[in-house]
Amino acid sequence: MKQRVTRRFSIPVITILFLLCSLPANGSEPERYALLKQQIDQAWQVTWTRFYRPQTHLFYDYLSSYEPGQELGHLPTAEEVQRQFPNPCGYSTGMEDGMILGGAMLSTIVDMYDVTGDEKLKTDIDNVFQGIKLCATVHGVPGFIARAVCVEDGKSVYINSSRDQYTHCVHGLWRYYHSPLCNEKTKQEVRAILSAVADRMIANVTAETNYDFLRADGKRCPLGICRMWNVRPHEAARLPMIYAAAWDVTGEEKYRKQYRHYLTPAIRQTQSMKPDEHHSAYVYVQMQCSFELLHQLEQDPQLKADLHGLMKQTAEKALSKIGHARKALYDLDLTMLGPDWRKAEKWITQGEYRNPQWGAYRRVWHAIREAGELSLVPLMLADLPITEAQKQNLADIILRMDYAQTSSCGVIYHLAAYWKARKRGLF
Repeated sequence: MKQRVTRRFSIPVITILFLLCSLPANGSEPERYALLKQQIDQAWQVTWTRFYRPQTHLFYDYLSSYEPGQELGHLPTAEEVQRQFPNPCGYSTGMEDGMILGGAMLSTIVDMYDVTGDEKLKTDIDNVFQGIKLCATVHGVPGFIARAVCVEDGKSVYINSSRDQYTHCVHGLWRYYHSPLCNEKTKQEVRAILSAVADRMIANVTAETNYDFLRADGKRCPLGICRMWNVRPHEAARLPMIYAAAWDVTGEEKYRKQYRHYLTPAIRQTQSMKPDEHHSAYVYVQMQCSFELLHQLEQDPQLKADLHGLMKQTAEKALSKIGHARKALYDLDLTMLGPDWRKAEKWITQGEYRNPQWGAYRRVWHAIREAGELSLVPLMLADLPITEAQKQNLADIILRMDYAQTSSCGVIYHLAAYWKARKRGLF
């Protein structure tokens, strides 16, 4: 496996600010597009030099310092992870969303390659895949996808994963599998991971467990976030998506049978969502990931149309929220750093788990991430017309950012939205 070359920032912040100030409001599109690309190049460098750690090949949730080498100093130690401190999900520690970020990065790099044809991306995407493979195997529990792995020892994990982590992990692996970037050896590894995940679902997601895929220690999750069936409408498509992905890459009948068993009721349950039902941005991304995979594989014309309709509804929900998300970026100090969670002033109890709270930083972290997530969702439906307002909102979001002073992993969703837009012919 090739080692990724770490690159330092090539675009000084002062240069970006000068260009932003000097570009006329009616500046030419080529000038504006070039500036957007400079911003995204900086976001790419920040993602790899600050949020990523080569020891685990994983991206972590937030920065607590902008000093080189100190950015992730808050991450849990091996001893803390081994005793499941502060909680078995790793909530608020920076090790919470590794598989969400890994899956999103796989998908982003696939889009980058489709646009640029840059062969160097093979090394980058292999590094992302190695992190996902580590989360799927380091603990020795078949089909369990850990959220992240401790940087200090390269092996310790929190034992409570979630439906959300699995959604992005499976979607990203599936997109990578079907990309020219994925060689046959890696395809075999992807097949093994997706098969193990699907087998875990078949074994554990039953009425006896209340449809929970279980923690790494074999116990049920007390929060309900590992439940895969009898869930809320926006979560219903996740289980058939997993079975569909496993069937698609292996051709095994047992996975096709499960996929067909759950698909129609999942669609009907999702269609029962109330028109005035609103969710956080991450919900719409994960819905769209599930629908995208199922829609692409579906052969029945009516079910395919139903899935397309759900993708359209999800896109429209996201579009209705983008303006508010963009405005939030102007109301906050986006340079704020995340805390050392150990020193949190407030702790809450979720189920049986103690969770340190980030205070004011949580809003900043969410605002940056949600702006990218909401921009991405409508772009995932290839035949949905892109409005001028939508295009302008995405450009404004990217140009608003100083990525060299950004501590939220939401930067990854800015990359995802930009490259999906480029794939759609924008910028």
